[in-house]
Amino acid sequence: MITSVRTHVLRDRNAALFLTVVVVSGFGSSAMWLAAGIWVKDLTGSDALAALTTFCLWLPVLAGPLLGAVADRFRRRPLLIAVNLATAALLVSLAAVDAADRVWILFGVLFLYGTAGTLADAAESALVAGAVDKRLLGDFNGLRMTAQEGMKLLAPLAGAALFARFGGLPVALLDALTFAVAAGLIALLRVREDAPGPRAEGSWADGARFLRRSPVLRPLVAAASATMVLSGLGGAMVFAVVDQGLGRSPAYTGVLYAVQGAGTVLTGVLAGPLLRRTPERALAAAGIALFALSAALRALPYEAAVLAGSAGIGLGLPCVLIVVFTAVQRETPDALLGRTSATVTTLVYGPMTAAIALGSALVAVTGHRAVLAATGAAGLAAAGALVSGARSTNRRTAPIT
Repeated sequence: MITSVRTHVLRDRNAALFLTVVVVSGFGSSAMWLAAGIWVKDLTGSDALAALTTFCLWLPVLAGPLLGAVADRFRRRPLLIAVNLATAALLVSLAAVDAADRVWILFGVLFLYGTAGTLADAAESALVAGAVDKRLLGDFNGLRMTAQEGMKLLAPLAGAALFARFGGLPVALLDALTFAVAAGLIALLRVREDAPGPRAEGSWADGARFLRRSPVLRPLVAAASATMVLSGLGGAMVFAVVDQGLGRSPAYTGVLYAVQGAGTVLTGVLAGPLLRRTPERALAAAGIALFALSAALRALPYEAAVLAGSAGIGLGLPCVLIVVFTAVQRETPDALLGRTSATVTTLVYGPMTAAIALGSALVAVTGHRAVLAATGAAGLAAAGALVSGARSTNRRTAPIT
């Protein structure tokens, strides 16, 4: 059954093209994100400046609602083509980065790169909702996550190897090429888009207002945001888990990330069938509970427990994300999809950045085991709240007999 549905998704022309775009552009982006930090470290010798590259890439997520409003004011396919081509041209400008005193150019490009990515994500989510059969959205979003995580497992190694052999510019040019190819693939989509109506001219805050009024989306987004905060706290513990917990070298973190990524790939494949058989809140709550138990498991000083915890995080965490973004695509009117999707991205991923910084401070004060245990307990509470909220809603809406 899973194989037949997956085949049906891949036979859908628009879905197959979108997934190809994810693979192509995801490979280039994953390679570039790693290479950017190595590039800055190579030019300046500064670990702090190298870490700042990730901050520049994620900072534009905080402006998600504003960028989503832009996505709602234009036809999404032409906008995506333009954004991909502009990003390709932007990456070519990195040819000017050849010394430490020009590293500011790289930071500026990374900020614009992140801005373009946030805008493209909003436009793409809205375009997918109209271009892909709604019955296939859960399967599509699962396969999309599988493709993204697959590229994250492969592309960084390729990017690091290319950088080591030829330097940073070839990695940037490879990424530029993938964006140009992605633009060409998007141009092949068969989708009819009407001109944006008057509702698309509304406020950038309309997406947040829609979320607040939606009894379906509001609890799901709140649960996803809380879970990603806990993920940020737990993620900040990974080096302490490896060093203090297992007595391993920092390079062992790569093993944990690979195991977690493998779990995410599997969940992406199973997500569509699970969504058809399980209520949304129940699936999201089950994923949060699995994530919480797995995070707590990494507090144990045993390699098998830590590996199992990493796999469980990879299996559980994507469930709530796939549920949320599929529900947004299904429940939101087209005129608000860009703003709503981008607002959800900001609410889900924005607080996670602060949580990573908080976790880095907490590990020095309390140690990683206390933080991971608290993360597990809070995650189980969030899962319970999501399930109890669903039961409360069902009782209020049950017919009187």
